[in-house]
Amino acid sequence: MTKRPAPRRHLPTSPFKAPADPVLKQFTLGDRVSHDQHGLGKVIAVEASGEAMLVDFGSQQTRIVSPYYGMHKL
Repeated sequence: MTKRPAPRRHLPTSPFKAPADPVLKQFTLGDRVSHDQHGLGKVIAVEASGEAMLVDFGSQQTRIVSPYYGMHKL
């Protein structure tokens, strides 16, 4: 079995609901965050475009790019 190359599009005549768009997470400077892989940290820089931010996890500083999967605001 192989994976589909792209998700199917929603037809307007379908009796099923259209898939919901994912909610984009917003973080600001100084927010405390929890990351599934890196642990607890603090946002120390946010790019003007909002596409990435720099997070201090204590032992390392990591640049995290949008859509910020696995990261949650505390």
